[in-house]
Amino acid sequence: MSTIPAGLKFLKSHEWARREADGSVTVGISDHAQGLLGDLVYVELPAVGKHFDGGAACAVVESVKAASDVYCPVAGTVTRVNEALADKPETVNGDPWGEGWLFVITPDEAAAIDALLDVEAYAASIA
Repeated sequence: MSTIPAGLKFLKSHEWARREADGSVTVGISDHAQGLLGDLVYVELPAVGKHFDGGAACAVVESVKAASDVYCPVAGTVTRVNEALADKPETVNGDPWGEGWLFVITPDEAAAIDALLDVEAYAASIA
């Protein structure tokens, strides 16, 4: 398993969230999650402009093994999606913490991300 980058927050369902300098939140799935799923063959991303509640299913990642919902870590509106994943979903497998990000949201409440699991708590949950 790769090292979990500092500064991320997590849901128990393996989504990561990173607060950006502009207050937006970038979302992806963890290295642990992509490893469990296996080779991704399809990613269904949320529509830009759509609002989701925290914990709501908002995307789908599909592998040769299974399809899995991706949950929105905090309530907010989708402002960007990683369109490159349409042609190269395997990017999530190769770089889940970087180029394999899924979408960006503007959170309804900036502090909501603070309630998510920190790196240490997430690492303990998957140990």
